[in-house]
Amino acid sequence: MRTKGGVEDMMRIWRAIGLMSGTSLDGIDVALIETDGERVTAFGPASTSPYGGVLRQRIADVLRAEERTEEITSLERDLTDANADAVDAFLRENGIEHGSVDLIGYHGQTINHRPDLGWTWQLGDGARLAEKTGIACVFDLRGADVAAGGQGAPLAPVYHRALSSEIEMPVCVLNLGGVANVTYLPSPESGPIAFDTGPASAMLDDWISGRGAGDCDLDGSISARGTVDQAVLSVMMDNPYFSAPYPKSLDRNDFDSGPIGELSLADGAATLAAFTVESVSVGIELLPANPVQVLVTGGGRHNPTLIKGLERRLGLPVRSVESVGWNGDQLEAQAFAFMAVRSRLDLPISFPGTTGVSLAMSGGRFAEA
Repeated sequence: MRTKGGVEDMMRIWRAIGLMSGTSLDGIDVALIETDGERVTAFGPASTSPYGGVLRQRIADVLRAEERTEEITSLERDLTDANADAVDAFLRENGIEHGSVDLIGYHGQTINHRPDLGWTWQLGDGARLAEKTGIACVFDLRGADVAAGGQGAPLAPVYHRALSSEIEMPVCVLNLGGVANVTYLPSPESGPIAFDTGPASAMLDDWISGRGAGDCDLDGSISARGTVDQAVLSVMMDNPYFSAPYPKSLDRNDFDSGPIGELSLADGAATLAAFTVESVSVGIELLPANPVQVLVTGGGRHNPTLIKGLERRLGLPVRSVESVGWNGDQLEAQAFAFMAVRSRLDLPISFPGTTGVSLAMSGGRFAEA
């Protein structure tokens, strides 16, 4: 690997893999791109390796942990090995040689995010991953931003900006993962604005799985047959976070589902879906101007209850990112591949308008193969 930020590096095209495991706890997304750190020159294949039930439960059991235990150390090793296996399987299935990949951008699995206390915790051993795959790795991509006073999230806006040169602006990219976040791009020349708006799929998934009705609101079928409890929704929206100025970010478990505890399965799901719609809408109302369209990525874009609710509430076109040629299932994994290259080039990945850090800055730690 060449010296970080050297002239030769700045002029080359990198082949990078991104690994992303989101707050929905569904598995490991793997995506390959080619980039010079400013633009994407080619999109490679992508895939998802679902977490097994046991591993998923082990992660769920340590969410919001505040100190390392033997169980967390063991889990981090097993998670890292699962990511290494996912990379090996991805390369094998796509006929790609390990030696042809320059870099892995490894997000890891967030188990606690407390920027108010100056820390964020993603499980994942970058050095172990580099050793097991034989590919150099950039990891801990949020830590430097949080240490510098930023929120450490969202980070994907730098990638959204790189993809948006041909898209009509102002545009809002809405990620409906476990948590919902928006990237607002006012113009090609302007810096992005980004922040977490509130819950997306995490609370809905937990509500449904906790009642033995599956892992998620598949195709919005459960929430579609329920009735929104407006009184409960008002209670849930009575939270100072929603009116707070951006930048701001959330942990997966920052909101309490207690108010819906007495509702039926369907009514609870409908109310939680409405909670996502309302909190996203209130967030978009904080922006300097209305976007001309909202492009939706993340698993929530497959939930018609959420999409129809957003269209009604916002009065704007709400489309999946596939409508502009992006891969909504792999956008975040691609973003971390892109950020890994920018990290090696010492280019910024977070900005005052996205995380609240005082100056645009790079981030990530490097592990040689």
